[in-house]
Amino acid sequence: MIAYDEPMRQSRLYENGRVSETNFDLDRVASIKVRPNTFFWIDLIAPTEAELQFLGRELQLNKLALDDAFRGRQRPKLEHYESHLFINAYATAFDRATRELTDQEIAIFVTANGIITVRDDESFDIEAICKRWDESSELANHGVAFLLWGALDVIVDAYFDAVDSLDLEIEALEELMFSSNRIDVQIQKRTYELRKALVLLRRITVPMREVLNPLVKQDTRLLGSGMFPYFQDVYDHVIRVADWTDSLRDLITTLLETNLTIQGNNMNLIMKKVTSWAAIIAVPTAVTGFYGQNIPYFGFGTEGGVWASTGLMIGLSTALYITFKRKDWL
Repeated sequence: MIAYDEPMRQSRLYENGRVSETNFDLDRVASIKVRPNTFFWIDLIAPTEAELQFLGRELQLNKLALDDAFRGRQRPKLEHYESHLFINAYATAFDRATRELTDQEIAIFVTANGIITVRDDESFDIEAICKRWDESSELANHGVAFLLWGALDVIVDAYFDAVDSLDLEIEALEELMFSSNRIDVQIQKRTYELRKALVLLRRITVPMREVLNPLVKQDTRLLGSGMFPYFQDVYDHVIRVADWTDSLRDLITTLLETNLTIQGNNMNLIMKKVTSWAAIIAVPTAVTGFYGQNIPYFGFGTEGGVWASTGLMIGLSTALYITFKRKDWL
């Protein structure tokens, strides 16, 4: 008998559409799987290879799928095997404080009598899935399809939360970009962080369409057709999230280009002002340079020449200032 770490797993046993037992011993899987009107859920957190091999023998799970679940970091996918389905998916969460998108990998084995979820750690809130099952207990008569729908529905709903938070962050970025006290370095950093989060979210959500597509087309004999409308609803949600993510990626690209344009315009404005002031400063320089010649001219060596040159500098500088101000160059 294999010794299991109790805090690292939980389970549910359903009989006739009702939860009859929780946290049962894994050694009972062999007897449970043959009981009529009975199905189960087992959740494993960082299981050992021996634990997975044990379940593999009892439930005839494919070695390749077991290896994928043990090693992790697989792409989102749905694989068909003779005795079961293997689904790899990612749950997500967006932290608005750090503007970082985190992902949690979840491997799901779907057999005729139950599902097994495999996770690396406890970062994903598995209780949200349990709550979804409890809130929709009237669907429990659909068996394994009901359990799989609840798990996928919670995972996809988290995508909506993430993309909605990203949308709000982009709106805040737009306000910052067009504010009078904008800080270019801060804008560039936030743009990069949001773009990075959107790329990761798209990498997770887009492949989920291919995961759910066979379930919607009813290409899996293990699940039947009773939950078809519910899987269709989850599929529609995935499509909406993927489209929303693509739209936000396009928007963040547009904002990046707009920021560069604003920076260019600001630079042109600064250069225009600097050039205008340089022109104004050049007038006194030219006048004093002219009067500094060592040759006689009108007013040379007299007090009137000083006043004439000073008046000329002030008059020309004032005229240039008024002209540039009217043209909004200053």
